[in-house]
Amino acid sequence: MKRLKYIFFCAMCALAGVMTVGCSDEPDKENFYTFTGEMMSDYLRNRPEYSDFAYIVDQAGMTDLLSAYGHYTCFLPSNTVVDNYLQKKGLSSVEELTVGQCDTIARTHLVNNMYATIDMNDGTLNTANMNKRYIQITHTTDENDNSVVQLNRMSKIIFELKDDSVENGIVQPIDVLLENSNSSISDVLKSNDRIGIFYEGLTATGLRDTLIKTRDESYDGSKYDTYSYTSDFWREIAVAPEEKKYGFTVFVEPDELYKRKFEEYGISTAEGNVKALYDLACKIYDPVFAGDADYQAAYGFDKLTERYNPLNMFIAYHILTRDVIGWNKLTPIELHSGIVDGAIGIKIDKMNPNDWYETLMPHTMMKLEQATVREYLGDSERGQRYINRRIDDKFVIKGSKVFPTVEEVYLQDAPNGRYFYIDDIIAFSKDTQEKVMNDRIRMDFSTIFPEVMTMNMRLNGDPTKDDESSKADQTYKNGKNYWFPKGYLDNVTMKGNGVLVYRRPHWNFWSYEGDEFNLFGDYDFTFRLPPVPYEGDYQIRLGFCALDTRGVAQIYFDGKPQGIPVDMRKRLNDESILGNQFGTKKWADMTDEEKAEDQKMLKNLGYYRGAYGGYHSSGSTINEFVDNERTYRLVLCTVHINPKQDHFIRVRCTSSSKLGNNNEFMMDYLEIVPKSVYGVTSSGSMESDL
Repeated sequence: MKRLKYIFFCAMCALAGVMTVGCSDEPDKENFYTFTGEMMSDYLRNRPEYSDFAYIVDQAGMTDLLSAYGHYTCFLPSNTVVDNYLQKKGLSSVEELTVGQCDTIARTHLVNNMYATIDMNDGTLNTANMNKRYIQITHTTDENDNSVVQLNRMSKIIFELKDDSVENGIVQPIDVLLENSNSSISDVLKSNDRIGIFYEGLTATGLRDTLIKTRDESYDGSKYDTYSYTSDFWREIAVAPEEKKYGFTVFVEPDELYKRKFEEYGISTAEGNVKALYDLACKIYDPVFAGDADYQAAYGFDKLTERYNPLNMFIAYHILTRDVIGWNKLTPIELHSGIVDGAIGIKIDKMNPNDWYETLMPHTMMKLEQATVREYLGDSERGQRYINRRIDDKFVIKGSKVFPTVEEVYLQDAPNGRYFYIDDIIAFSKDTQEKVMNDRIRMDFSTIFPEVMTMNMRLNGDPTKDDESSKADQTYKNGKNYWFPKGYLDNVTMKGNGVLVYRRPHWNFWSYEGDEFNLFGDYDFTFRLPPVPYEGDYQIRLGFCALDTRGVAQIYFDGKPQGIPVDMRKRLNDESILGNQFGTKKWADMTDEEKAEDQKMLKNLGYYRGAYGGYHSSGSTINEFVDNERTYRLVLCTVHINPKQDHFIRVRCTSSSKLGNNNEFMMDYLEIVPKSVYGVTSSGSMESDL
């Protein structure tokens, strides 16, 4: 009955909100159906077995909040659970807790969003708790073999009491009080004695100190107002980020793996683990960088803190310059609703969902991939995440598997990041450089800017629900769009009065991974291009959706204009491109020869069809990018790139600013394509259509 009541409650929310349904970051009673029952505050007060937590909430000054209309989840500890916590802390009564301690405990157990257990998938909850920390979700069994949800690998939701609904949310009773560490990710790594060798290397290279910073104290999001805009027929608003945090994601090999590798490579540990790790790094990186002047200058066991030292590079390559808030967020968001089953905007039977991220090693990236295409995987690999994997008709490189969790006795996350175990050595090795990354690198724009992921803006909200259509009614219940004040994003500049907006994922957007960036106003926007794996010629492409509300912009590479201005209103069936030749036959129905000819015609004009594995959904149908005249890829430039230098793309508006919002520039995904891939010249040959 409790579960039925919850379902009915959510259904009535949908009817009341018309286009909006589900969960909100800002309580608004007008958007919720009212039951004649208890508020969450009443639930706590009316049950003696929860009186200790009710006291904690009251001391934290949050009772009134839980008495108001809203949509909360409370992970509720009983008096017995609270007492166990107090004993561990050497306290005899809940009254001995300070107000600050009560505030931390209360906020740790409250989430400003509604989550039934059926909504909790492995990884992390998409909404942080009120203490601004993300709760890790795993599934396990209790002593009666019931399948239960486990929080932060320490506390289980009690099976018999789960999903109890109140007027303004859901109550999830738990068996252990939740705790979080306030230590930096460096200290969290130090506390795990299974990864001592990696930590020794982290300390010896001086990179440990890099992982301490947490926040840019100079940024104050409260002084910025919302931004209203129109894209196509969608009227939306965006908010400025509340704060600017720094974050890191670290992938770590356990000690036993290093010991096996030392033996495999014939490396002695007689001089200590750090020396052995240095020798391992030399064996991996000498073949890649032996001729590099910076590498030669930093070579030596007495130069470990220099950035181009082999061990420094080895350790740095394990670290992403962003906090990916959960294992489930390492690759594009999964959606299991309607006819969609898998990564949003990606047909997982055709293409493995993957993302590319910069590492702390200078000018390098790593590839994260979810294994989904059956042709190239075993059953045990399906759905798993891997680093630097490439299995196709050319190469079989299995990559390093990423494990979702670590042992319960160890912490895994900190305010400024988290770490994951991996099952094989990762490095920017010869195979990584020349095989894994000798490929088309397709990056969703939300992965190019680390802050978007660290602040959990990327892929936030419910992609099956649309936004409110006016500022006055906006409650952000289905997620938030963001705009970025000047200086917020690193390695980005904005001149003039242009505005950069991140639009959260929607399954009915013609967008790869469901989300997109848009430039509005009289924009002049420059961003640093992600690094390439080796020196050579590259094609830089932009994937987007052409619409009448788009505008015209000039593209620059390293300050030099590239071709004529880009007109984002133009479709592939425009007379200047394919005209009536487009759409006469679906891509899947073409012969290989027809596909090659079609691609050759478009390539000569500076265009490519949309990715074959990309799609948008209305909830009942799926429409593929490759067959739509609006969703295509445009060649921005073909340039020679030095991998050790920073390179920049500039987008300058050339539309009339009098058009207002009708000169938007959409940035959906970026492709960095080496000549080995785009330079197909033989008759009947073509680049992969995925």
